[in-house]
Amino acid sequence: MDQFVSPKKIYHGEGSLTKLEDILKDLKATKIFIITDPMLKSLGVIDPVLEILERQNALVELGENVVPEPPVKIGNQVVNEVRKIQPDLVIGIGGGSALDLAKAAAVLAGNDGRVEDYLNLSSTKKLLNKGLPKVLIPSTAGTGAEVTDIAVFSLENTKDVITHEYLLADYAIVDPTLTYTLPPKVTAASGIDALTHAIEAYTSVNASPLTESLALDAMKRIVENIRTAVWNGNDKHAREQMALGSLIAGLSFYNAGVAGVHALAYPLGGLFKLSHGESNAILLSYVYDQVWMACIDKMKNVAKAFSLPINEKSDREIAQQVVRSLQDLIKDVGLPTTLRAYNIQSKDIENLTKNGVKQKRLLNRSPKTLDENSIKQIYTNAYEGVLQNS
Repeated sequence: MDQFVSPKKIYHGEGSLTKLEDILKDLKATKIFIITDPMLKSLGVIDPVLEILERQNALVELGENVVPEPPVKIGNQVVNEVRKIQPDLVIGIGGGSALDLAKAAAVLAGNDGRVEDYLNLSSTKKLLNKGLPKVLIPSTAGTGAEVTDIAVFSLENTKDVITHEYLLADYAIVDPTLTYTLPPKVTAASGIDALTHAIEAYTSVNASPLTESLALDAMKRIVENIRTAVWNGNDKHAREQMALGSLIAGLSFYNAGVAGVHALAYPLGGLFKLSHGESNAILLSYVYDQVWMACIDKMKNVAKAFSLPINEKSDREIAQQVVRSLQDLIKDVGLPTTLRAYNIQSKDIENLTKNGVKQKRLLNRSPKTLDENSIKQIYTNAYEGVLQNS
């Protein structure tokens, strides 16, 4: 038996931001706490949201204590802000970091303790109350955080998560107009993040017919539009398709789970402060270079979603072609494909491996078991830029 879970309501498409008015009325919310990146405020990205709240005569408090890959300390600061203000509703606007902070703060505001008390790898407490209602509004097309129950936090050497159904959004609004001003690098990194979600969900050991269908649809939309979205950001169709592809990928990976790419990306973010999207981009082709033989039957459908030629090719050749195309795509959108590009040294591979092995929650979903030797080989190949099996 399979299960599929999603937020209570999802609004998407250009103009869907206006649905916020209905949400405020449904919740009878008059005191709002917004968690957002200060850069988004300075660029005017959140102005449409503020205008809607002003028309509804809502009292608004703005929390701008958002940083990329937020550490636990920042998480606790935001939680304390929400506890102090006691709003009726928490709205998260931004990339994955802002949305994760909004999820965690809204829930922990109704529970005792600190962020570190609820982390997956070391928690001692369980969430007992749902906390405050929350609306999640992404400003990037990539993380899928608006439809998951996961909040990621950086630790000294790696990352950890709070994950619980209470963190799931009450409402998610995916309006592509918020992504129109994203610079190429952010568009590329977030877009590859979304593609990684789709591929890992599709090949996850927990995949179901529903998550597989969503993942294939997301892959097709993303691969067909990411290059245009990166290099011609004014193309509204490409932006809209990326936003929708990211949303669909998010629904798929929330239910099927991600695996080795994300597991090994966490130490890159923790140790070297690489963004999540860049970490996934570096590792994507190298992880699949090691695991395609365990999901070779699915790689043919991935190739079709990518519009790759498959006639008169063996399943092995098709799988290898997919892996090479992943690396080509990452290069096409201007992202590095080796660890050396970020000044990571060969001596760092041991530490990366040690921390990557700890991510059992993610590694357990891999179609092929990734033990310590396999993980070390992936990091080594990513350092040297070598596709060993493709």
